Amino acid sequence: MSDAVLDELFDVIEDRKETLPEGSYTASLFTHEKGENAVLEKLGEETTELILAAKDDDREEIAHESADIVYHLLVLLSMKGMDLEDLRAELEERR
Repeated sequence: MSDAVLDELFDVIEDRKETLPEGSYTASLFTHEKGENAVLEKLGEETTELILAAKDDDREEIAHESADIVYHLLVLLSMKGMDLEDLRAELEERR
């Protein structure tokens, strides 16, 4: 996976946050009545699903649930006014 994929996905998330198109799942996360709790709940749910997939050695499901976690993490970063550079900087510090 190239960095460009994450950058493109984050750009789409930011666009959905600004334009709030009807029928967009991403936009619905930004306008959900539970607020950021909706995203936090999804992160918890997807993490549990990833753990179960790993326990079952289900590579396809591990990839699927990992992608769900990354997506919801990016939505959370956007909600908090952060971006991929914040994430990259933290990861760089840990190298």
